[in-house]
Amino acid sequence: MVSHQRPAVALVIAGSEATGGAGIQVDLKTFHQLGVYGMGALTCIVSFDPKDNWNHRFVPIDPQVIHDQIEVCEAAHDVDTVKIGMLGTIPTIETVAEGLKVQQWKNIVLDPVLICKGQEAGQAHDTDEALKSHILPLSTVVTPNVFEASALSGIDIRSEADLAAAAKKIGELGPTYVVAKGGVELPGDEAVDVLWDGEKITRYAAPKIGEERVGGAGCTLAAAITAELAKGTDIHEAVRIAKELVTRGIEGRMRTNHVYDTVWQQASLSV
Repeated sequence: MVSHQRPAVALVIAGSEATGGAGIQVDLKTFHQLGVYGMGALTCIVSFDPKDNWNHRFVPIDPQVIHDQIEVCEAAHDVDTVKIGMLGTIPTIETVAEGLKVQQWKNIVLDPVLICKGQEAGQAHDTDEALKSHILPLSTVVTPNVFEASALSGIDIRSEADLAAAAKKIGELGPTYVVAKGGVELPGDEAVDVLWDGEKITRYAAPKIGEERVGGAGCTLAAAITAELAKGTDIHEAVRIAKELVTRGIEGRMRTNHVYDTVWQQASLSV
């Protein structure tokens, strides 16, 4: 007899990156890999330009269209977990914030993309401030990389101790949990991420696989945390599973003609 057990459901609100190395493409692949039914509301389209050193070509989606996508996802399924990725403009940020306030959320995971290449410095600053004002206070979990954690905390991160201090500082801005990602950016033989849960720092480490960045690693980590939280997994275990998935994905990376190789979300996990 066919089983009709309902899987966990999660929504992602993020941009498109057509080559599959980041953005909503990575998020939905990660959800599926972890057994979660994914819905997606598109905020922008990023097409790297192979004729211009792979720089961003950024096209925002009309705010009304973003609103409509969020509205139908909230209506179509009983969903209490959402991941937020690249937003990119102040109108988009405001639209997403209003969409989130329509209902109660158990888990709002923010992967805080604070910079979009191609934006002027003043515009980028205004967008970053809007993200911190409108979205960060609503978030349950925030997953900044070293650059983003430095910007949010005001701490110049050069060590694991700095990363932990930054995570604690960011926790003062509103999120319940902060997962600060060290990756290959910090010295040492390990790729270290830390979780601040409001009481203690938990360290997650794996041997570095080379010293080069791998595209999609940050998206995958945040999406995996989101998927596990949607299934009811404890935050500490969710980060552990996410870290393992990313490590396996980096090991099995996709070689590209792009600036970076990309994570391949295909490895089975011993969860």
